[in-house]
Amino acid sequence: MEPRDFKPRRLWGYCRSSITCKCLALGVLALVVSSLSLPCFSGYDSNKNNLIWFRINSRSSSNGIRKDKFLEVPQIVWGLNNQKIAVARACLTARMLNRTLLMPSLSASLFYKEINQLEPIWFDEVFQFETFNSYCSGFVQLGRYSELLNRTSVVELHKGSGRKWTAERDLNQLRQFSEGWYDEYEVVRVVGKNPFLWHDHWPVKDYAKIFGCLVLVDEIKREADKVISRIMEVGHKTGGKQESSGLQPTQYVAVHMRIEKDWMIHCKKMELRSNTSQICSSKEEIINRVGNIAGLIKPTVVYLAVAESLLEDGKVLDGWKEGLLPFEKTKLGVSGIYDKYPYLIKSAIDYEVCLRANVFVGNSFSTFSSLIALERTQKMIDMGVTTSTSCNVDVRWPSYAYNILGDNGGPQRWMTKMSDTSLRAISYGSNNISC
Repeated sequence: MEPRDFKPRRLWGYCRSSITCKCLALGVLALVVSSLSLPCFSGYDSNKNNLIWFRINSRSSSNGIRKDKFLEVPQIVWGLNNQKIAVARACLTARMLNRTLLMPSLSASLFYKEINQLEPIWFDEVFQFETFNSYCSGFVQLGRYSELLNRTSVVELHKGSGRKWTAERDLNQLRQFSEGWYDEYEVVRVVGKNPFLWHDHWPVKDYAKIFGCLVLVDEIKREADKVISRIMEVGHKTGGKQESSGLQPTQYVAVHMRIEKDWMIHCKKMELRSNTSQICSSKEEIINRVGNIAGLIKPTVVYLAVAESLLEDGKVLDGWKEGLLPFEKTKLGVSGIYDKYPYLIKSAIDYEVCLRANVFVGNSFSTFSSLIALERTQKMIDMGVTTSTSCNVDVRWPSYAYNILGDNGGPQRWMTKMSDTSLRAISYGSNNISC
C-alpha cells in the first residue's frame, strides 16, 4: 500500500467513529437535498438557478413588504378619482397579502362616454413610480412586470360578486390567499371586478397615506402650472395685487361645478333613492352660495372646473356677485392645454388646479370633490389644524360643499372625517362632512 493511500482510509475510519464527522456528513447531506428541492426555472442552467435563488432571498424587503411576491389586478377604469381609489384599494389588498402590487393599467378615457377611444395607460404615465415607492416605503410597494422571475408561477383569485358575497366572505378569502400553499406562488392574479367595486376593509387614514404618495408626472404638473399661471395673470390684470396675511399675493377660488347633463340625471336618481334634497345643486344655487362665503378677498378669480361640452345651459359665467370674476377654460384661454390630452389627463390637470386653490368649493357627493377635500384636510392636519379649529376659524386650505347650506346662506365648511373606518362616505358621497 502506498503511503498516499493510507491517510484517506485512516481518516475515513476515524470519521465512522467520530460524532463530529457524523454531524458534518449529515450537514452536507442536508445541503444536497435542499439544493435538489429548489424550484426549477426553464431557460436557466444550474449555475443560474443558484443566482436566482440568491436574488429571491435578497429581494425580500426588510420593511415587511416582500419584493419577491406580487399581486396583479384587472385594468382600472372609470373617472380619475375612482381610479385613484381603485389603485389605493389594490395597494392595501397587496399589503394585506404581504405582496408587492404589480404596476396597474389605468384607463385614459371614460368607457361609457368614449368607447371608441378607450385605451389602457400605464400608472407611470400619470403618476411618478419611483416617488410613489419612496413616499410609501414600508407601507405599500409597486413593482414592474420585468421583476418577475417565473411568469408561470401564478394562482388566480376569483373575486365574488352579488349580495351573497359579503365583506366578511371577501376578507376571509384574502386571509386564505395570504397563507398556506397559495403563498408559495410568485403572483396572485385577481380575476373579476374593477378594484373600485371590491369590498372596503381599510380606514380613511390608510387611503389618505396612499393618496399622498400619488404625485403627477412632471409633464402633467407643468400643464397645471400653466393653467394656474394664467389664473394669476388674469387676477393681476383685473383686480391688481390682493393684500392677504400670509397667503399668496393673488388668490383664486376653484369651484367644481357639477351641473353637467349626465351628473344631473345621476344625482336626481340618488336623491330619490336616498330621500334627500342635498345632492343636486342648480347653477343659480352654486353661484349664490359661493357668493356668500365669508371673508373672501375681492376682487378674486373664480375658476370653474366644469365639462363645458356637457352643459345644457352654457351661460355659467353669468349671474356672479360683484368682485367674483368667473373663468372657465375657454374664457381663460387654456382650452388648448386640455384638448391635446385624453379624459384622464384633462381631469388630472383640473384636479391639481383645484387642489392648489386658496379656496375650494365642490359637491360632497362627487368623488372628484371628495378626494380634493380629503387631501386639503390632510394638509391642514399636517399643519397642526384640528377639525374643531378648521370649522370655527379662518385657516389655510379651506374647503366648502355647495350642496349643503352653511352659515349666512353660504356653502357648508368641509373637512374630511379622517377617523372613518372605511372610505364609503368618500367613494359614494355623504352629507356628513365633519363641520
